[in-house]
Amino acid sequence: MEGIYSVMDAILPFAIFRYSFMKNALLALLFLTPLLALLGTMAVNKRMAFFSDALGHSALAGVGIGVLLGLSNVTVILVLFGVCWAILITRINRTGGSSSDTTISVFSSAGIALGLLILSGSGKYNRYSSILVGDILAITPTDILCLGIALAVGLALWVLLYNKLLLTAINPQLAQSRGIPTKAVEYGFVILVAVAVMLSIRWVGVLLINALLILPAAAARNVARSAAQHALYSVIISLLSGIAGLCVSVPLGTSVGAAVVLCAAVCYAVSLLLARVLRVRLQA
Repeated sequence: MEGIYSVMDAILPFAIFRYSFMKNALLALLFLTPLLALLGTMAVNKRMAFFSDALGHSALAGVGIGVLLGLSNVTVILVLFGVCWAILITRINRTGGSSSDTTISVFSSAGIALGLLILSGSGKYNRYSSILVGDILAITPTDILCLGIALAVGLALWVLLYNKLLLTAINPQLAQSRGIPTKAVEYGFVILVAVAVMLSIRWVGVLLINALLILPAAAARNVARSAAQHALYSVIISLLSGIAGLCVSVPLGTSVGAAVVLCAAVCYAVSLLLARVLRVRLQA
């Protein structure tokens, strides 16, 4: 990491980045935000805005079950449980027993309640309560390496699945007629979202992960005129929000995750104004 730190010192001659933990946090955000932004665009298109929220809330349940089983690797526990939770939600949604928003709400409530029940009963709630808000300033070089690998794998899968995902989201019947395995594509997407969310949750927090996933994509959708623009603008907004949130939060002594989300919210508000201006110009 020393070589990377030297490069960062050369291109980021700012006082707040002279500390290693700040460099680590910046690298983590550069890896996290693009992947979440891309997945967010498809989540918005597929009207799955609350799906990631249900996954985020289930993180406490995953940790609680890991505690009961005596497992110590929190990241592995979160990823495995998140994937299982995502598959279960998708499976029930596909049966059509109830509306998808009802199913997601049930899983979201049950996940956080189960986690709180187990952790409070075992006396270990305080140890894992940081998952609620996250702490990206505590990230380690090993964690950054894992995030870098996740970003590379996620981008590769995104490239392979994007056209199929987009067609499945727009017109499932047409996708099936063209031989696209819509069921497998849907499960692949929710698993990818689950892995991304669970890898991010320790640094972003249960309460903020859904906003960070959805806000940049929603803001980009307001001003984008094509699918390519939607993806590009979402990544740009997410990166800018991450960097701005980090730079603002540390001097103020506030939560980095909260500052990042608020920056993304400001971008969303600006995008609404830009969208209105564009509509007025088109109508004129």
